[in-house]
Amino acid sequence: MRTVLLLGIHCHQPVGNFDEVVYDAIARSYKPFFQVLKAYPKFRISVHYSGWLLEFIQKNDLELFGLMQSLSDQIEFFSGGYYEPILASIPSQDRIAQITKLNNFIKTYFHQTPKGLWLTERVWDNSIIQDLKSCGIEYAIVDDYHFIVNGFDKERLKGYFITEEGGEALGLFPIDQTLRYAVPFYPQQKVNEILHRYVHEEGKNAAIIFDDGEKFGIWPHTYETVYEKEWLRAFIENCLADEMIAVQTFKEFYEEHHAISLAYLSTVSYQEMGEWSLLADDTLALEGLLSSNPNYEKFIKGGTWKNFLIKYQESNWIHKRMLELSKKQIDSQKYKEALYKAQCNDVLWHGVFGGIYLPNLRDNAYRFIMECEEILGEKSSILDTDFDGVPEYKMHSENLLAIVSPGTGGQIFELDIKDRYFNLQNTLTRYKEAYHTKIVFDESQEMVEKKSKEITTIHDNKLVVDSSVILAYDWYLKKSGIDHICDETFTIENFKYNRFKELGDFTDQPYKVLKYSHDTLSLQREGGIYNETRHDAFVNKAYQIKQNEITLHASIHISYNQNLNYVNEWNLHFPNVSSVIFNGQKLGGGLVFHTSKLVMIDMILDKELIFECDRMVEMIIVPIESVSQSERGVDFTLQGVSFAFVYKFGDSLETTVSLKIENCPAISEPQR
Repeated sequence: MRTVLLLGIHCHQPVGNFDEVVYDAIARSYKPFFQVLKAYPKFRISVHYSGWLLEFIQKNDLELFGLMQSLSDQIEFFSGGYYEPILASIPSQDRIAQITKLNNFIKTYFHQTPKGLWLTERVWDNSIIQDLKSCGIEYAIVDDYHFIVNGFDKERLKGYFITEEGGEALGLFPIDQTLRYAVPFYPQQKVNEILHRYVHEEGKNAAIIFDDGEKFGIWPHTYETVYEKEWLRAFIENCLADEMIAVQTFKEFYEEHHAISLAYLSTVSYQEMGEWSLLADDTLALEGLLSSNPNYEKFIKGGTWKNFLIKYQESNWIHKRMLELSKKQIDSQKYKEALYKAQCNDVLWHGVFGGIYLPNLRDNAYRFIMECEEILGEKSSILDTDFDGVPEYKMHSENLLAIVSPGTGGQIFELDIKDRYFNLQNTLTRYKEAYHTKIVFDESQEMVEKKSKEITTIHDNKLVVDSSVILAYDWYLKKSGIDHICDETFTIENFKYNRFKELGDFTDQPYKVLKYSHDTLSLQREGGIYNETRHDAFVNKAYQIKQNEITLHASIHISYNQNLNYVNEWNLHFPNVSSVIFNGQKLGGGLVFHTSKLVMIDMILDKELIFECDRMVEMIIVPIESVSQSERGVDFTLQGVSFAFVYKFGDSLETTVSLKIENCPAISEPQR
């Protein structure tokens, strides 16, 4: 009896990713992988490349694209959503359209009709079965974990299973986690030992691997191991030479063998994804349970992928804006292409990889959303965009689009510059993450260097940061038009790290809508000030949007007279803060001005942004920096810039803040 090795690789880059990142992936992973494979025509393999990545390679590296075409006799090409969406997170019509688009690309250029489908991030939901079948898909890839948490024993998972929904049957191949973690990280002998364990009864002896192609060259230290030290070449030669191992594609195995049994799976992804999608404290609790008894994984699983839409407001907003536009879609190919690109999964979640923490991915998503908005040409609307039960209000001018959320402190959730397809509100709130508890502060350099030379799966990366790093978390969303009533604790440092004392209940609480039109919105909240006892407080605010300017007029009335600070907070996102000049200065660690006017020149957007208050105020400007995990270890990412306009007042105050966005004048050199 022999072990049947089913090996597949999945390769993907976020839609619109930086060219240099994709070129590096081609040079260090995609091309060398196929160059090695070409030398072994008897080695069978299954491959999935997302449609956008195939397009990029076709346009920019004809050598690699031709190499892939020349190997089509030994490669089985898998389908999937063209722009790599989570299939269960997009409407049925878009799901079918995206799979059909990739099917057609594969048929045109590789002369195959795909029968297998790569399930993005292995997010399984029964709702997709009928759409897959309508696209000619006969089997898909999931994890062994999907089966284990549904009552199956790991020892049984050495072939494929049949599931169904409404009488439509679909094959499911479970990836073996042991092999997924072993390849290409373990020595050849250890990998061979694992493969030999699969020798079993006929048809139920498959060793199934289908994992990221980027593990072969891009993940830390893998290029040296996989290609320079020839791990991949040795692996292929060992498999071909070993009489106990037969190598097949998934299609060949599916056609030659019967299913092990019927199986029904709950909505689930791979184990790590279930942990990542939980709130930080819940992730830590789950890790504790599983470490105390690994057998618990059969009975306890983490959250579903859609929990990310609850965990991160920014993720939910992008997703729901996409759903809004999908419902409104028109018979325009340009519109549909922009919509499908906006459905790319990478920006919507976070685990070891950056995802929602990467500003450029969020910028790309908003660019596609704004392309759809431009084609639609709508002017205003009232819609519960984020599905929180409270409607948001959309206001248009010739050059700007603003969306305000009365249910969340009357904040501006989106502020788009139409001619740049750029959302100034593309900021990110600083969230507590479970891995923050695992960060090692100021570990010895000798230990860091030792760890950096070890090849491991990225799940085992050492998280080391300098001891000067301060982890800060936000209890409210970092959007704009935010109302704070504070005491003397409001300083630049406390603002930067969110340590000031909030006395009012206006920051993130609901406002009542008084008046709305296509360019104005008036709001009111009857709240309170909590300083030993509660005192009635009222905030009225009105937004007005015109050609290239949005204005906020606020009035505050309190039932007692004390020396307080009213702070109106705005948070803006820039393509690159280092290219922005603030009243002639660079941002650095923060700035304080006593002025009524702040002029910002963004040399990338080629725009001049002007904040203007109706009086002299203290303007505090600080960077918003997140600390997140990535395949490299720890990333420090500038997510936006916070602006606080601080007013001293007693029992009442009226003020106006405006933001004007104009085309950039001639730029002078910044002060240093």
